[in-house]
Amino acid sequence: MTVTVQPKASHFINGAYVEDTAGTEIPVIYAATGQQIASVHAATPEIVDMALASAKAGQKSWAAMTGTERGRVLRRAADIMRDRNHDLSVLETYDTGKPMSETLYVDATSGADALEYFGGLAGSLTGEHIPMGQDWVYTVREPLGLCVGIGAWNYPTQIACWKAAPALACGNAMVFKPSETTPLCALKVAEILFEAGLPAGVFNVVQGMGEVGGALVTDPRVDKVSLTGSAPTGKKVYAAAAAGMKHVTMELGGKSPLIIFDDADLENAVGGAILANFYSSGQICSNGTRVFVQKGIKEAFLTRLTERLETAVIGDPMDEATTFGPMVSENQRDIALGYIAKGEAEGARLVYGGKQLDRDGWYIQPTVFADVNDGMVIAREEIFGPVMAVLDFDDEDEVIARANDTEFGLAAGVFTRDLSRGHRVIAAMEAGSCFINSYNDAPVEAPFGGVKASGVGRENSKEAIKHYSQVKSVYVRMGDVEAPF
Repeated sequence: MTVTVQPKASHFINGAYVEDTAGTEIPVIYAATGQQIASVHAATPEIVDMALASAKAGQKSWAAMTGTERGRVLRRAADIMRDRNHDLSVLETYDTGKPMSETLYVDATSGADALEYFGGLAGSLTGEHIPMGQDWVYTVREPLGLCVGIGAWNYPTQIACWKAAPALACGNAMVFKPSETTPLCALKVAEILFEAGLPAGVFNVVQGMGEVGGALVTDPRVDKVSLTGSAPTGKKVYAAAAAGMKHVTMELGGKSPLIIFDDADLENAVGGAILANFYSSGQICSNGTRVFVQKGIKEAFLTRLTERLETAVIGDPMDEATTFGPMVSENQRDIALGYIAKGEAEGARLVYGGKQLDRDGWYIQPTVFADVNDGMVIAREEIFGPVMAVLDFDDEDEVIARANDTEFGLAAGVFTRDLSRGHRVIAAMEAGSCFINSYNDAPVEAPFGGVKASGVGRENSKEAIKHYSQVKSVYVRMGDVEAPF
């Protein structure tokens, strides 16, 4: 089946595609060729108002449905998404440049998982009865109201679903703004939700850059803001939301540690480091880009890592044999190349890669630096590209202190055959999403999110319900009221 890349219109509002060409044109560039493949228009103030008004109106009827009825819609949407996985994966590849060998198995499928999971939870969102002698208190879990979701460009389908699914399960409405770099996939999510029976206006998509996001975040009709993005952007959005006393979820960046002890299974540790640095060309917020390798196996680790990187298939993302694709944009490629230059200038040892490929599109080789020290820029700042920094360490206490010496706290991982040490080290990590003898697993059943500058709140799992709902308590007196006068 042929996938149409150019959407029917730029926005999806009140159950229909809507266009307003007065908004700034946003070109959609295919990362594998550098060529424009589509365009959308940024939302004008009129479009933003239309989306918020339709969400405000639609939310009331959606919240009035039972949780089971809402769950049925979400589960139906999950089924549709799975049925169309191939076409949605092609669109995701056009949107991001990620190879089909990833998008077929991770992107729309994980979005469908979120819709199914929260659809299943929707009917179970009940309150509790609290006996108080002859009196009693009951609680009701209520929706927040109108939520704004602001997406990142690395997982446009997944992020739209990660935010929509718990919000909708709780009875909220949402206006979602995808990244201007990857504007296509969220429109399909909106289309599928509406087809599955979601009332018009309950999930809307509007396009735009920072000013559109700012208009959404600061609008007094909005009750909740959920952002996936960089830490600097998160701080600005958090502050703007706080000015209006809005609820927030901030899923931000990181510079996460991956600790490999010398008793680790070497093949698994190398595989974990590859997943933690080079999947999606390194464009994952939870990536373990500071790889601490105990000195006893450092050279063996680097040798085996290099051997496996040689087997990466860099090529056309539409070819399912390709395992490593381009960066999402020219700007992101240039940022990563800038960090590679800084790593070399600071004296890190370039073990592998480091070069831009001589071909169309935004391709960089997977890159590994060794002999990195904690003060180097490539060990301190989030690169969001395929650049691994390998650092040596001697003992457990030392590596724990160094791993935690960062403003970030999104993820952390450890590879060791000593499970007591594995649990002990992870317990000491100042991070929200952690792994033992694995890395970057993100099932919808598990909470995902960070601490420190990596954000607030959690996505996925039952924890997300707490961030998209609020509890009302009702005290019921069964006898007479006593008053002092």
